[in-house]
Amino acid sequence: MGKKLFLNVLYNIVILVCLITGYEYGIAQKNYIYLIGAAAIIAIFIVLKVRLLKEVKKAQKSL
Repeated sequence: MGKKLFLNVLYNIVILVCLITGYEYGIAQKNYIYLIGAAAIIAIFIVLKVRLLKEVKKAQKSL
């Protein structure tokens, strides 16, 4: 369970960093390629986070 907690924290950090990067480099400096890249990475990590949360919820139900 500790590994899953670490993964959840890591996913949150990556999403936060991508949000900041997308805003600072994508919107503020008008480099929209950074915004597109950050949005793609955020989408991937949100999907991974949802899968992880479903897995944890399923494991808790079986106990």
